[in-house]
Amino acid sequence: MISLADLQRRIHSGELSAEAAIAQSVAAIDAHEGTIGAFVCRAGEPRAAASGPLRGVAVGIKDIIDTSDMPTEMGSAIYRGWRPRADASVVMLLKQAGATVIGKTTTTAFAANDPTPTLNPHNHGHTPGGSSSGSAAAVAAGMIPLAVGTQTGGSVIRPASFCGVAAIKPSFNLLPRVGVKCFSWTLDTVGLFAAGVEDLACALAAITDRPELLPDAAVRTPRIGVVLQDFAGAPEAASEQALGIARVAAERAGASVRTLALPDIVAEAWRIHGTIQNFEAHQAFAWEYRENYDAMPPLLRGRLDDSRDIAPAAYDAARGVANRARRALFEVFNDVDVLLTFSAPGAAPKGLASTGDTKFNKLWTLMGVPCVNVSADVADGGLPVGVQVIARFGDDAGALNAARFVEKVLARG
Repeated sequence: MISLADLQRRIHSGELSAEAAIAQSVAAIDAHEGTIGAFVCRAGEPRAAASGPLRGVAVGIKDIIDTSDMPTEMGSAIYRGWRPRADASVVMLLKQAGATVIGKTTTTAFAANDPTPTLNPHNHGHTPGGSSSGSAAAVAAGMIPLAVGTQTGGSVIRPASFCGVAAIKPSFNLLPRVGVKCFSWTLDTVGLFAAGVEDLACALAAITDRPELLPDAAVRTPRIGVVLQDFAGAPEAASEQALGIARVAAERAGASVRTLALPDIVAEAWRIHGTIQNFEAHQAFAWEYRENYDAMPPLLRGRLDDSRDIAPAAYDAARGVANRARRALFEVFNDVDVLLTFSAPGAAPKGLASTGDTKFNKLWTLMGVPCVNVSADVADGGLPVGVQVIARFGDDAGALNAARFVEKVLARG
């Protein structure tokens, strides 16, 4: 994989030109794209910006995010060839920071359930996850150092775990959603994929102009609460092993680690995530569903068919549960700095019929808290598995610091 932070250091020192860095990504895409299928569209003649902290960094944009110079098709025939007039806000922020948009990455149709043909770079017989399939796969295959995705249930953290890359679902609305196709306005969150946690920190700091997100010279030792999410069901052996390895490694490195039980209201929030998501989806996709029903992707269409009877009162009650759960979760962080839990039920499922289960992700999306995937280097049939580091809402710097700590101690073996 290509380290964004290393690229920055080499470009800053003059060892590597920004144009040469972009050319390397173009060559890597040429070499691997025919097999992996991570892109739906590529920029014609990508050039490095003259300035900016991300100059020389090639970035892939998930194809539900508007780009003025490339189509935004959302994985659906309904939008085939559609060209937005303007870039999404996050795309403009990337360009202002000097990044070069090199292409649009594959997405499940409307970032929902219908899979893409993208393959997992570690094992081509398995899914890369979704809905940000191409973004995760392109970084994992060493094509690009940075990619943008979105998460409504588990669409950033889960594919990052399946593909063995670092990823952050930041605090809700830290990255703007203007120009991103809406699925659920309560849940949709723009996130990033990169080779390692330091790369994520450098990218997020540059995009948001928040230097406090830059990695510290010294990695602080966090207080960690391990959360098993029993209400979500049992993990597979690979994820259970990954969490156990991460816990032991953190304890050996001097971290305070203890198992935490979440308040009952937080478990209730996990159960009502679907009520909020599907109620809002009916409004977000009202035109597509009513005017283009037969052209709707079949799995999403069936999901909307099955959820037509959610009453406004049930939605309002679910939002009340979510608000109470957020307040209760905020208090949990009085005793720990971060939570550590599963990134996915297990390794990437075989085949491309499913992109995996969101059951260990959807609560944290609803809570709006920052989540970072760290690869635990546990192989299951050649496939990686990650663990998830979660911090209090707004403490993205703390989440990144703790994730760097976990990444570092796991690397020691």
